[in-house]
Amino acid sequence: MPTTIHPFRIEISQRDLDDLHQRLANTRWPAALPGGRWSRGVPVDYLRKLADRWQNGYDWRAYEAALNEFPQFVTDIDGQRIHFLHVRSQHSDALPLLLTHSWPNSVAEFLDIIGPLTDPPDGGQAFHVVAPSLPGFAFSAFPEPADERPWSVLRVAETWAALMDRLGYERYGAHGNDAGALVTAQLAAIDPEHVVAAHITAGLGIPTGDPADLDGLSEQDLAAVQEMAGHFAGGSGYGPYLANRAQTLSFGFTDSPVAQLAYIVERYKEFDGWSTADVETIDLDEMLTTVSLYWFTRTGGSSSWTYYEGAAGMPIDQKATPVGVSFGGPDVFRQIAAKKNNLVHWGHGRSPSHMVAMAVPAELVAEIRGFFRAYG
Repeated sequence: MPTTIHPFRIEISQRDLDDLHQRLANTRWPAALPGGRWSRGVPVDYLRKLADRWQNGYDWRAYEAALNEFPQFVTDIDGQRIHFLHVRSQHSDALPLLLTHSWPNSVAEFLDIIGPLTDPPDGGQAFHVVAPSLPGFAFSAFPEPADERPWSVLRVAETWAALMDRLGYERYGAHGNDAGALVTAQLAAIDPEHVVAAHITAGLGIPTGDPADLDGLSEQDLAAVQEMAGHFAGGSGYGPYLANRAQTLSFGFTDSPVAQLAYIVERYKEFDGWSTADVETIDLDEMLTTVSLYWFTRTGGSSSWTYYEGAAGMPIDQKATPVGVSFGGPDVFRQIAAKKNNLVHWGHGRSPSHMVAMAVPAELVAEIRGFFRAYG
C-alpha cells in the first residue's frame, strides 16, 4: 500500500477563474418572494451584492497565495487522497496538533490561527500544526467514480490516526469545530494511546435522549435545555434534504456559483441565528475563499456527506482521553458533559459566529494554548 507523501501547491488556472467571473456575470436572478426578510431564504438584493463582491472586489489570487504560504501535501490513505497543511513550529518542544475544520468550511478557516499556534509571539505553548481537508472537501475531493463505502466520522478518525502515524507523531493533541468536533471526539476515543487530549468548540453536553442526562438538573437548567432543543428543531430543514437528496443539490452547486454561494452563506447565517442575518460576524472575503474552494474543486455536493451518510449529530461521549470544551454555552451543558466524559476544561466565552476560528481567532488561540499547556 503506497504511503508516499507529496508536496502540493494550490494553482487554480486562469481559465477556471475567468469561467467563474463569466458565470457570475451571466447569472439569471429570480424575483424576490413576498414575506419577511430571510424567512424565504437568502434575500435577492443581499446575494446580488455579495456575488458582485465575489466577481469584482474579491481577490482569489491573494488568498491562494496566503494559503500557499503554508506547506501543503497530499497522500493516499484507505483509497482516498488526503490534502493537508503541515506547518512545523520553530520551537523544538512544540506539541503536534491536529486541526479539523468545520462544515461547510475548509482549511482556510484556520488562516488566522496557524501562525499564532506555531510561533506564539510570547514564546509560550507552541504547536506543530497538521490541518487536513476532510474527505470529499476541496483538495481531498472524492475520486471519480466516487468510493461507494460511506465516509463516516469513524472512518475519518481512523484516517486521521493513520495520517499522524505516517507523519511520525507518537503523541499529539486534536482540536475541531462543528464537523471537526465530531471527528475530534471520535479520534480521542479510538486512539487514546497517541491523542494526549482533545479540544472542541461547543457541541458536547447536548442531551441526546438519555433520561440520565437530565438527572439532578434545576428547573432553570431544564428550561435552558428546552430552549436549546427548540433551536436545533427549527431552521430551514436543510439537514433532512441533504440526508436523502444531496445529489440533486450537487447539480446546482457544480453549475452555478451563485447557487453554491447562496447555500453556504445561508448556512453561516442560520448557524449564527436569524437575528444577526444582516450583521456580518466574520470577514466576507474569508467566507468567499471557502466558497471559491468548493467551486473550483466541485465539492459542494460531496462535502455534504456528514448528512447523507447520517453522521451529523453531536460529538460522542468518551472517557478514554481528557477533553476540553471552549465556547461551550450555559453551565448546564457542562454538567451533562461531565457525566460521560473525562472533562477537564469548560470555557464559557462566546463567539458571534459558529465559525469560531474565523470570528474570534485570538480568543480561540488563547483557549487552545491554555488547554494544551498541561500536555505539551
